Order: sequence, then structure tokens, then C-alpha cells
Amino acid sequence: MKVIGFCSDHAGFELKEYLKTVLSGRGWECKDFGTYSTDSCDYPDFAHPLARAVEAGEVYPGIAICGTGNGISMTLNKHQGIRAALCWSTEIAALARAHNDANVLSMPGRFLTKEEAVKIVEAFFETPYEGGRHQRRIDKIPVR
Repeated sequence: MKVIGFCSDHAGFELKEYLKTVLSGRGWECKDFGTYSTDSCDYPDFAHPLARAVEAGEVYPGIAICGTGNGISMTLNKHQGIRAALCWSTEIAALARAHNDANVLSMPGRFLTKEEAVKIVEAFFETPYEGGRHQRRIDKIPVR
């Protein structure tokens, strides 16, 4: 079984904790890279360790949450081996997996209900990568 990596800032903390509980209850192992409270903090401090763990194969996939999902996604995507997708609907989550082989799901903690977030995670997990024509595009993403 793979280990799911999590990170958030203060704005995503409560949703991160909820999702960890839901996924642990379904038998998934979760590794939390922080933050560990709702105290104000800087999302890069937690996004970089998650990104390194995904790149190293220690966790897969990653789930990252900040207020809008933007800052944490931008930080994660600075890593060459990361394809973090900002998802706020099940359709976007499914397409991020199917077409982009996203390896980190980023979500806007201030704009989703817990129920919406669970459905987005399920869509992300349940959708396989299609490969084919999409692979050549993915191969062009890293800066070499």
C-alpha cells in the first residue's frame, strides 16, 4: 500500500486533518508534513518537504491545501518531479489525473466543504492516467 503525503498551511489545516481521518479510516497510511495547527505559517515550509518525499517515492500521491490552493501549488510545482494540480471540482481532479498524471492534489481550503473535498480526493484517486498523446506533453514540462 502506498503512503499518502499531506501538507497544508494554517488555512488548510482543518480540512487536512479531516481528510487524514477519512482516508485513515479507509485503510490508507498518511504521512503529514505539517502544519500542525491553525497558527499563521508559511506554506513553502511544508510544501517543499512534501514535494521532496513525492519525488523520492516515499509518498504517493500528495495532497496539499492552503487558503486558495494557489500558493502551495506554485511552491510544489517549482520541483521538477512534481505535477501539482489545483482542483476545486471532481471533473478537474479527474482530468488532472487522466491528462496530466498529476502526482499532487492541491485544494483551496477556504472554498470547499468537507464533503466536496472528499469527492475531489475520490475522483483524483479513482482516475487512472490515460498516457498516450498526453505523455509527450508531460515529458516537456520539466525545465532541463
